Amino acid sequence: MVKATHEASHRLFQEHPEALAPVFEALGLPPPSKDDFDELSPDATEIRPMERRVDTVLRFAPDMGENFVLALESQTKKDPDKARSWAYYVAYLCAKYDLPVVLVAVCRDRATAAWAAGPFECGVASWPTQTTRPIVLGPQTVPEVTDEATVARRPALAVLSAIVHSESRRAPAILEAVARGLLSFEPDITKYWFEMVEVGLESTPTRENWRKLMQDVITHFPGHRTLFEEKYLEGRAEGKAEGKAEGEARGEAKGVLRVLEVRGLVITDAVRERIRTCSDLTLLNDWLDRAGTVGRAEDLFAPETGHPELREDAS
Repeated sequence: MVKATHEASHRLFQEHPEALAPVFEALGLPPPSKDDFDELSPDATEIRPMERRVDTVLRFAPDMGENFVLALESQTKKDPDKARSWAYYVAYLCAKYDLPVVLVAVCRDRATAAWAAGPFECGVASWPTQTTRPIVLGPQTVPEVTDEATVARRPALAVLSAIVHSESRRAPAILEAVARGLLSFEPDITKYWFEMVEVGLESTPTRENWRKLMQDVITHFPGHRTLFEEKYLEGRAEGKAEGKAEGEARGEAKGVLRVLEVRGLVITDAVRERIRTCSDLTLLNDWLDRAGTVGRAEDLFAPETGHPELREDAS
């Protein structure tokens, strides 16, 4: 079964091969352009019962310079069998496309990354017939992106950094910078990158941290009902086990509290409980609209709105 990390790496390099800049630096080549790549079939199956597939295969074909094939593999643990498979992939792709091949291994932990660098030799005694030496994209080689401006300029590399450094002690700082930097894009693009990181982190504690960050940095303009904010709240409401209506109410309530918190208003336990337990979507929508302008959190419940519940409470 294809794991989430493999799927994220596959999509990232397929759709944004510019994330391979560290590989080109290792090769002594200038950073690549997305237009210089063609996607090739990952099928490395011969006419035999065994099926073999590389995670991602790209051809680097610039207008000027040497063409070559990149075979990319996501590796989450040491695997002696994989070393033999990698040797086969390199030999097969070289023969199939009549081009030199660069093998790239993507690893999240340092021990696996150190192992994946090889070299892996096939030979007898002191005579190596074939040597496989992958270039590793791992904690030792991918930069730690902690600057929001870098995220905005190079989002693909930033996403790779978040995934590769997910087990690092610097992971929280990297995730926060990536999350905030990705908000510089249009909502649909931000959502795409957010999901890419979430899938790449799999079911780890780091992924839960990322999901919390997605809540905390939902919008630059809380309470203004921007498209991204509305889509986010709708998404949180959908799929709630409590049912659609209750899920929407919970999402709206969290949105109201978040706006008040971002504005630095004091929220008493009584106010927080009243907002959380409210199931009236009309009232919650009114509170969310007004949360960005009220002077105190308690002013949300003022009777000026004319809502029946408010008039009753005021009496």
